[in-house]
Amino acid sequence: MAQSQNNKSRNNYTPRVSDVCSALETIAPLRLAQKWDNVGLLAGDANATVSKALLCIDLTPEVAAEAIKTGADFVMAYHPPIFKPVARLTAQSGGPEAAIFRCIANGIAVYSTHTALDAADGGTNDVIANLCGITETEPLENATTGTPECKIVTFVPAKHVDVVACAMFKQGAGHIGDYEQCSNRINGQGTFYGTDGTQPAAGKSGTYEHVDEVRLEIVCPANRIPEVTAAMTKAHPYEEVAYDIYPTQAHPERGIGRVGKLPRPVTLETLAKKLKQATGAPSTHIVGKPRQKINRAVIVVGAAGSLPFSIPLGKTDVIITGEIRHHDALTILRRPCNALALGHWSSERPTLKHLAKRLTAMTKGVSYKVSRADCEPFQPI
Repeated sequence: MAQSQNNKSRNNYTPRVSDVCSALETIAPLRLAQKWDNVGLLAGDANATVSKALLCIDLTPEVAAEAIKTGADFVMAYHPPIFKPVARLTAQSGGPEAAIFRCIANGIAVYSTHTALDAADGGTNDVIANLCGITETEPLENATTGTPECKIVTFVPAKHVDVVACAMFKQGAGHIGDYEQCSNRINGQGTFYGTDGTQPAAGKSGTYEHVDEVRLEIVCPANRIPEVTAAMTKAHPYEEVAYDIYPTQAHPERGIGRVGKLPRPVTLETLAKKLKQATGAPSTHIVGKPRQKINRAVIVVGAAGSLPFSIPLGKTDVIITGEIRHHDALTILRRPCNALALGHWSSERPTLKHLAKRLTAMTKGVSYKVSRADCEPFQPI
């Protein structure tokens, strides 16, 4: 009977904004976003229910109207409609604030993925890589994530090492992933000479002493250093506690951009035509000779800027992006290298269809649709 009731409860469960946010954060972890970015839930009630979600690149007034008309409860806007501090939020605003206002007024939550989705596996850059036929990629740069940490090292007599370590653990030190109370201990020997007035815990003052000690090493969040060192000093038997604090390098994860070899050499012109058709871009532009054979692609959707120049580039490489500045194009020609610009919006739009499929599989009870009102702002004549 209890099992039947539990199944009934699960079947009647209505997804909430927090469930969709959780799914999006699983696909595109917010920790992968660039530090300057503004990602995550930007507006809305995390406890509100959701049955329909709309995916877009830009939250324009037209997209907001579409969300209201179709009864959407949630909008995933790839570009953050709130990027800088907002002084006023009015319906009459000439900026994206007006669309945000309409969404809030109609109970529609707004979420942005932006550079978190760029860096994530299966995100915007990987979608373009797949359209090129590239199956194996490396990030253009790695993302350093997680809470800044350090390693605290002190030297303790063996019989006191557990007491000191436990005091440090209680203040938040010693966590490595899902493990707690982690430490490293190495036996060694310390020396000292206690001057007049000292009261050493081992040996005598006025004598050059050799003491068996344990080198105790424990990782510690950088923001807990004062509390951990205070607890360590209090628990330590020594009158003067010797310890060192070493900063540690954050663990790298796959970051923004992708680099990968094409399945076979192809001309720049042929690749441009293939991607134009696959993405539906109104127009494409190339930098380089149309008949140049390409072996490798460097992919940065949106605006690549100078990011691709961080790696060696050659005449058989192509930078695939959305938009390229004039002086960057000249730099590409001087390398010499090649580039292909699909249009900022057009380089990012293909990810939405893939994202909708992944979200549908992860959050039952929510209907995901790609916005029809969301469109390329540049049109060819």
